[in-house]
Formats: sequence, structure tokens, C-alpha cells
Amino acid sequence: MSVKNVSFIGLGVMGYPMAGHLQKNGYNVTVFNRTESKAKKWVEEYGGQMGKTPNEASLNAEIVFMCVGRDEDIIEVMEGDNGILSSAKKGLIIVDHTTASAEIARTYFAKLKKRNVAFLDAPISGGQAGAENGTLSIMIGGQENDFEVVKPVLQSYGKAIELIGPSGSGQIAKMINQICIAGLVQGLSEAMAFGKKSKVDMEKVLSVISKGAAQSWQMENRYRTMIDGKFDYGFAVDWMRKDLSICFNEAKKNGASLPITEIVDKYYEQVQKNGGNRLDTSSLMTLVDK
Repeated sequence: MSVKNVSFIGLGVMGYPMAGHLQKNGYNVTVFNRTESKAKKWVEEYGGQMGKTPNEASLNAEIVFMCVGRDEDIIEVMEGDNGILSSAKKGLIIVDHTTASAEIARTYFAKLKKRNVAFLDAPISGGQAGAENGTLSIMIGGQENDFEVVKPVLQSYGKAIELIGPSGSGQIAKMINQICIAGLVQGLSEAMAFGKKSKVDMEKVLSVISKGAAQSWQMENRYRTMIDGKFDYGFAVDWMRKDLSICFNEAKKNGASLPITEIVDKYYEQVQKNGGNRLDTSSLMTLVDK
């Protein structure tokens, strides 16, 4: 199947450049965003078209991509007034990049299968920089035949693209990703604060340990801004707490224990109480760098 016409629903900090990569890679992209001025700006920058509703944006699409905020946003885009499903045709593939629950992915997968419409849960990791540079990691749940159709298109903005398993598996993988990040960022915050108080040259320290066992994406991409006390370069605390709440809900279902993640979530709650809702996740350092 040779894909030409696609649509992209949701032009936030991630969706805006992702849709741009699709257009630049030769796909005919129609976008929708709740704030219409954002969609107009995108069309001015990249070309393509805009729809005034999710349905209008998706009418001629072979694949519909969406990247919205929460489960309820997915429901609104799919089933609200003039939602995607009001005119979804047989053979359509919907790729959901939202970080959401595994339950909603499985629900739509089953619901749409009856209509011969495919649904892939495809959450992403790599942050705003990854979206802008086209180097995102994409973890996918769904059927292999649908994955094979969308994979070449996803290569427009993804560098690591993996079918994890059946519907919901992509969201489970993203939960694992966020659990890993929570502990990493807390450890990095404590290490940065410890180093500053020890009055060592942290640039030299990091130049060494970032090449060894302590290396991580967070260290490579955040240590300088953390040392400088700047926390507006990445994924916001509000969104991280939303993601962690999804992890906790899933853990209740599968019986997993997340003691460290629960502690870190409480630290993020304190950052919010201190007014840091929109600071990036590395702002955990503000609690220990005193």
C-alpha cells in the first residue's frame, strides 16, 4: 500500500513538528487543532491543508495520526461532534501518539475492528527536541499488517520504531519508559546537587561519568541546564504526573509494585505546589539544590 494522504490531529509542541516532517517527506497532510490559529500557522509554514473539525481533516486520509492530551481528549476527537469516526471509511488506519491508558487503546481497537478500521496505540519518547529533529522512539501496539503499512510513514519522524505486541502494548511500553525516567531524573538531581555542594568542576565530572555506567539520555541532554538552574527545556511536570497516574492505575490492575515511582511522584507534587507546574521534569533538582 502506497500512502499519500494523511491527516494529523493535535498540533502541540510534539504534534506540530511531527506533522511538519510528514509534509516535508512528501505526504499530503491535512491538520486539525482545537486552536485554529495554530493550524493556520502550520499551513503557512509547511504547506498542506487544514480542516476545521477532526472529521473534515480526516475525510480523504489513508492514515490519521493524532497526538492529544488525555483519554478524554481521544474520546472527543474520535466521537465528539464532527469527530473522526463520524465518517471513517473501511481501510482507514488511526495511529494514536497520545500517552494514554492501555484500556482506551484496547477499547478502540476492538470497537473499530468491527468497522474494518485499524487502530494502533503508538506513544512516543524523545521530547520536543526529538520531535523537531525527527528522532523519536515510537512504541506500538496493534496488528502487524497495519504496522507494516504505517512504519515507512513513521520514519518521517521516528528513528526507533517497534511493534511491541497486541493492542495496548505500546501504552504499556510508554508506562515502563516513564517509570524509568522518574527514577533516573531523581538520581541525576541528587547527584548534580551533591556535586555542586562538593565544589568540584561538574563539567569535568560529567565529561567522564557520562561515558560510563551512569550514562543516560537525561544526563546527556539535561545536566547543563540543571547545573545552571534552568528548567524550561523539556517535558512539563504536569504532564509527567498525568503519565505517572496512568502507570499507577495500570499497576493496580496487574499487581506491580512501584515504591520509588510513588516517592518521585510525591516530589513532583511538591514542585507543583511550589509553582513549577510547567517546569520540565528535571526541576526535581529544585527540591534538593538548596
